[in-house]
Amino acid sequence: MFQIDPLSRVPVYEQLVEQVESYILTGLLEPNSQLPSVRNLSVTLSVNPNTIQKAIIELDRRGLVYSVPGKGCFIAENAKETLSKAKHGRMDELIEIATELKLAGVPKDEVIDNINIVYSK
Repeated sequence: MFQIDPLSRVPVYEQLVEQVESYILTGLLEPNSQLPSVRNLSVTLSVNPNTIQKAIIELDRRGLVYSVPGKGCFIAENAKETLSKAKHGRMDELIEIATELKLAGVPKDEVIDNINIVYSK
């Protein structure tokens, strides 16, 4: 399920956080589903357990997971809504990029065509 690119410039814990977020948004990880244990992920991915724990702490900070002592870590009930709101908050970045593209002379139709490609996938 999880894959780590050891050659990536993105830290391993961030790769894990991004993958969990993606799996939540696509419905692969549903509310109250259990994540693999730290030990299991550590062995499977050949990653230090502290790195796995750092990713889980970040996911918990973002309100995407919750821990049950002695049972493990689970996807929060409202994780998808929380992520959707956070991603929607990035609209300012899109406006900034669109402004840069406009100033660079990229035609509006080309920008819209590329957005349509993303939405048609």
